[in-house]
Amino acid sequence: MNRASNTFSVLQATAAIVGLAILLWSVGLPSFRFVEAANVTSVSDTLSDSGPGVVSNHTISFITPTGVANGQTITIDFSNGPFTGTSSITAADVDILDDTNDLTATSTCGGSEEVGVSFNLNVLTLELCVAGGASIPANGTTTVKIGTNATFSGDSGPGVNQLTNPAVGSYEIAVTAGASDSGATRVAIVDSVTVTASVDTLFTFSVAGVSGGATVNTADITDGPTTATTIPFGVLTNGSASTTAQDLTVNTNAKNGFVVTVTADGQLVSATGADIDGFRNGNYDTTPVAWEGPTPVLGSEETYGHWGITSDDGALTSGLTNPFNVGGGGDRYLSASTTPVEIFRHTGPTNGTTQGVGTTRVGYKVQISALQEAADDYTATLTYVATPVF
Repeated sequence: MNRASNTFSVLQATAAIVGLAILLWSVGLPSFRFVEAANVTSVSDTLSDSGPGVVSNHTISFITPTGVANGQTITIDFSNGPFTGTSSITAADVDILDDTNDLTATSTCGGSEEVGVSFNLNVLTLELCVAGGASIPANGTTTVKIGTNATFSGDSGPGVNQLTNPAVGSYEIAVTAGASDSGATRVAIVDSVTVTASVDTLFTFSVAGVSGGATVNTADITDGPTTATTIPFGVLTNGSASTTAQDLTVNTNAKNGFVVTVTADGQLVSATGADIDGFRNGNYDTTPVAWEGPTPVLGSEETYGHWGITSDDGALTSGLTNPFNVGGGGDRYLSASTTPVEIFRHTGPTNGTTQGVGTTRVGYKVQISALQEAADDYTATLTYVATPVF
């Protein structure tokens, strides 16, 4: 009899537990879930200069699947290498963009400031200040600029301090965002225009010369040959434009492709201080327009001659637009600049053979008037920067 009573009690307890579980389920109480870490996506770090031991701007972009809540932090780790000069970086040297919206940076989280900026042991920490109300939504794109490219006036910009590159090699930049998102990208520090990066993917970039008589973006024909490291325009003639070109090739299996930019260290300058200014008439156009000769005005040396850049890649910028009118007649130029000019882009893997996908031809054109100062040593230096996007 006692044994039967014990068995009945066990059955009663089991029934009570099952009944409680059914009751909790029926009233909609939340179930238990485990938070899983996510990978930040489309991570890239574009350097303004990839040379070893030189100062460089960084433009870091990534997407956070989970987002970053108010009060949480974003960290970017430059310890690999390491990149030095972090102790000099202030809030004025850092811009933080939530998609296209500039967030106000400060050295401390106080008042109505939105993002606290601090560097400690080569790790940049960005705190979304509680008082400021800033947050990054799920799947939002975050862009962090470090250096003189940080120009937002709300941060007391523009920036004046930059990070210094390590020795030649491939270096990882690690990113964490919020409570659970993390990932990394790599940058290549190189001595020449040939950029090679190993980031668990294939990425090679090369420059080749182009012979005379070759077509450049439909409308132009090169007047003479170039090499991978020289662009000789030769003797310039009043009123006659001269065109040269180089071929760029990228071979990569990076999921989101790559971007290539070109930067000039200045205009074509002679030892006497005379220069050939940027297209057009020293206006340094940043939007490509049809080529036109200089319109010289006596006493205005910037109108005596100019030079510009074109590309036969018809899908540039994040909007994949066609600023150089590729396939529609070409003949669109903008000025060479000390600010990077995008000339080549693709959004996926490439084998380095298809025009506009793995290869592109970049053209350089110069034209002078009779007022252009005489000199036999006009010189400028171009730097190509190729950035994989993972």
